[in-house]
Amino acid sequence: MAQERDDILAEITPQPLRRGLAVGMLGALGALVLNLAAQHPPQELGFLVFLVVFGLGALWLAWRMWQASAVTLELTREDLREAGPEGRILCRLDNVVRVERGLTAFKPANGFVVRLKSPMSRVYAPGLWVRSGRRLAVGGVTAGSQAKSTADLMNVLLVQRAQQGD
Repeated sequence: MAQERDDILAEITPQPLRRGLAVGMLGALGALVLNLAAQHPPQELGFLVFLVVFGLGALWLAWRMWQASAVTLELTREDLREAGPEGRILCRLDNVVRVERGLTAFKPANGFVVRLKSPMSRVYAPGLWVRSGRRLAVGGVTAGSQAKSTADLMNVLLVQRAQQGD
């Protein structure tokens, strides 16, 4: 266990306040839309169905965000992964082309984007990370300082790998 802990170079832990605000706002939106549908139902059945589906979808997404943002992300020399024994691997470092976190990067709040060499499956952990094809975006309810240091450390590891390959 101690050896496993030493392999972790950086961690990204969701911030409780950001997590609570994000889930609370999304849940409040769902509740507000459902309340609107119940208190003032529209004349058209299609619009009522839309409001109910939208409200239930927002509540479901709030629940998924609460579950997904309960984990810590860990960076090791081999990969970026979710913490825990059955934690998912977000990406392996040998599959990373570059890490972007600049002002012009299309990234989540307080986060960064990882460009991958080969495409990976689509996975969405609301509020924490999303992976689609050759793009992995990490951020949302995370602390900016932790995400910045993790992205910088990933860049250092990429440079080290490139130098070892020469």
